[in-house]
Amino acid sequence: MDAALRQIIDRVRDSADRRSAVRICGGGTKDFHGPGAPQHAGEPLDMRPLAGVVSYEPSELVVTALAGTPLAELEALLARHGQSLPFEPPRFAEGGTVGGMVAAGLSGPARASVGAVRDYVLGVEIINGRGELLRFGGQVMKNVAGYDVSRLMAGAWGQLGVITEVSLKVLPVPPAEATLRFDCDQAEALRRLNAWGGQPLPLNASCWVEDAGRGQLYVRLRGAQAAVQAACRSMGGELQDAPTVPDDWQACRDQRLPWFAARAADHALWRLSVPQTAPVLALPAGVAPPLVEWHGGLRWVQALPQHGDALHALAAEVGGSASLFIAASADGISARAVFDANSAALAAIHQRLKQAFDPAGIFNPGRLV
Repeated sequence: MDAALRQIIDRVRDSADRRSAVRICGGGTKDFHGPGAPQHAGEPLDMRPLAGVVSYEPSELVVTALAGTPLAELEALLARHGQSLPFEPPRFAEGGTVGGMVAAGLSGPARASVGAVRDYVLGVEIINGRGELLRFGGQVMKNVAGYDVSRLMAGAWGQLGVITEVSLKVLPVPPAEATLRFDCDQAEALRRLNAWGGQPLPLNASCWVEDAGRGQLYVRLRGAQAAVQAACRSMGGELQDAPTVPDDWQACRDQRLPWFAARAADHALWRLSVPQTAPVLALPAGVAPPLVEWHGGLRWVQALPQHGDALHALAAEVGGSASLFIAASADGISARAVFDANSAALAAIHQRLKQAFDPAGIFNPGRLV
């Protein structure tokens, strides 16, 4: 067994014996997320020494990497072979790791069209709260043996175990891409997106944002050359051909757009996950229009901390949920304001899973509530 892996296992076992909290760390690019971030409880467990690509078969569209592998390194390797992680994991800053990408379970602009992180996880190796090294799933796309525990790790924020290795499905980079812009308000943008969603169009990503009181909808098309060209003709809009367009989508992916940068220090950033068909939400008075992604399914809202309950209620009314993504400065966060479990039944399932994987409760306390 690799010395770095053995050291991590020994650390976990020692912490379990002492019932001492462990804070699983990678590049720290998502330390802003969660209550009290980045001062999460626990002794740091740095995963970066456990790095490297274990195997990569471009012809099989499968890559296996250790958890501490820099995400930028993995994406560069895939790019050299004309492949990518289609779900576009947000990076936020330099230094992110593969394990952190899976643990956070966050996806970028293309998520509504291509799927989420969990949809590309084929297998994982983890260390549970007893210090046992466990492997789930495999390295093939058709794997139906037992429970799909590997995908359970996506979005668990490390609370169920220490991810040590991940196998991922990758895809070829589409041969053609185009971005269209439409000047319209939010209601019209949602109407257009819903109509396009019922047509055989190569929709890949969308972003509606209001700039200086003027609403603008950007739609990215990806696919075969003929399909993209036909969609451009049928959809209308203004073709964006500036060389900076790819960088703008990267800025959307990493929350570097001016809309995100303009957030006031006393405002929190909320993530509202709703059905794509949900109408324009009646946000509390004084709250600015959202930035809308995922063809209407993801709505980012900047609001004061006291608006938390209203945002939860608005999302619930349309069959969605709201969660606090970045807290306001010096914000006193209530437990309910951070994560909405939607139901007592779902909360009970979460608790049972936590008890099964981490009976001593040592992993990442405070990351999720």
